[in-house]
Amino acid sequence: MVGNSKYLDSLNLEAKKKLSEKLWKIQNHKCFICEQEIHLDINSTNIDHIRPLAGGGKDEPSNFAITHEHCNKSKQDADLVVAKKLFQLQEIIKEAESSKEVPSLKHVLLANGGSKYLFRYTIEGNQLVYSYDDIGNSKINRTEIFLDTLSNEKTAFISVPIEYLYHDETINPRGINSSISLLIKEFHKPNPQLHLGLARIDDGKIKIFDGQHKTVAQIMLGVKNVVVRLFIDPDVDRLIEANTIAGSKLKQIAFDKAIVRQLHDTLYSERLRKYQKDHYLSEDDFSFSEQNLVDHFKGERGNVKVYIINSQKNAITRNPDNKLQSYINFEGRGTTLPLSYSTFEKTLLSSFVNAKTILSKPINYKIDEGLNPRMLEKEQLILLCNLIAEVLLIDKFDDEVGTNKIESKIAAGTGSFITDDHLIACRLFKEEIMYNWIQYIKLLVKNHFAYTGAMYDDENLFQQKLPNQLWENIRTFLENLRNLPVWKDRSMSATIFGGKNNYEFWKTTFSTGKTPDGTAVLATPLNVAEMIKKSG
Repeated sequence: MVGNSKYLDSLNLEAKKKLSEKLWKIQNHKCFICEQEIHLDINSTNIDHIRPLAGGGKDEPSNFAITHEHCNKSKQDADLVVAKKLFQLQEIIKEAESSKEVPSLKHVLLANGGSKYLFRYTIEGNQLVYSYDDIGNSKINRTEIFLDTLSNEKTAFISVPIEYLYHDETINPRGINSSISLLIKEFHKPNPQLHLGLARIDDGKIKIFDGQHKTVAQIMLGVKNVVVRLFIDPDVDRLIEANTIAGSKLKQIAFDKAIVRQLHDTLYSERLRKYQKDHYLSEDDFSFSEQNLVDHFKGERGNVKVYIINSQKNAITRNPDNKLQSYINFEGRGTTLPLSYSTFEKTLLSSFVNAKTILSKPINYKIDEGLNPRMLEKEQLILLCNLIAEVLLIDKFDDEVGTNKIESKIAAGTGSFITDDHLIACRLFKEEIMYNWIQYIKLLVKNHFAYTGAMYDDENLFQQKLPNQLWENIRTFLENLRNLPVWKDRSMSATIFGGKNNYEFWKTTFSTGKTPDGTAVLATPLNVAEMIKKSG
């Protein structure tokens, strides 16, 4: 029962029981929040205000609902309607994640009857003429087309049934994040949406590429028609670039680095196609180099260089064969997964994908022999990611436990449920720690080439074929790293691991065995030659 209801407080036990049964029948025996069955003889239940008293709700039976007790305790908002919508959204997110997909507007649309039909339209003079015949609305609509005086892009403002809406995963592949809950609460108040979503027509589909979060919030609150600014026959390359710059340089929207990398991958592909077209080459002719590409687009040399490198980083990160991908949070830091994309980029990718390397060899150089530099770099870094995942994470890190306040729980004596395997994984993937052990892998590769007397590219280690023995050494290094006693020493939760130390702290600790202030952490300094010896 709610604790701030004078009405409920005035009822005796029998009256409260009758009210519970009445609400239970009104709700068809289902919980108001999760909409799953309630069994009054088995489930613990609560009666709560649908609209909270603080929000103007009345303290009377018409404003009451019955819920599972655990649903009521874990609800994400005092307003039960909002709590229900947030619960439904979480279920959609869980379903997407179970399929190893990043939850997005696409999943919300599919769960709510959207993304079904193609948009049928024609242009008559300066008017967009269209109908929504597929949903039984045969009315012919006419909307004025506006010409942007600076970009010459043609746009119209229209209300679109969700059955005709799609998520634009090319221009904006962003997933959804926690800001959705704030938008749902604001729109429910009801405060108006101040900015329209942006969409374009692509292969007959109306695809939203900006304002996805606002669109999700509206749909979750039951909106069936979304007003958008619709771009007609746009320059897609320019839209991608504008949207990317808005999310990075101009900071209008919070683009995660992973999304920027993905968009740069698309922009790189566009430059490849334009180069081929400008030089009358077929779509499968890649006899030109990355340097040729940079030289051709003289006015944007810096951008093209960035697109090339970020395309490679994206190809490594998003490859379906990359087992580490399942442990990376692409929407910020979070508390469920051990790695943020930012940490992955700053440690592994930045250490092994040289941002200054623009190759002068043809893009298709030795591709049939399996010796193409970019292909080798991608394939071998994916192999490195897989080794890291297999040795340090798979069947060890528990995403149900996550990373939230792990050290403080152990320090407080409430972390007995945290296994050693999980604790080791959490600690090894702290950014400042991971960066430093990645440097030892880098040293290991360099030392191997130097020892064998082979020539190698010091700046692009993974662009040359690494021998099987070196891969065995890397695996042994990771196994021995994981087995160091420090990672499962719980007495250090309040000290060494209690806060965030910088890169230099762990560089000193690994190289000397002691922290900068002289505290002994390792039995001996980390030594690559010793770390590749099999234990026992």
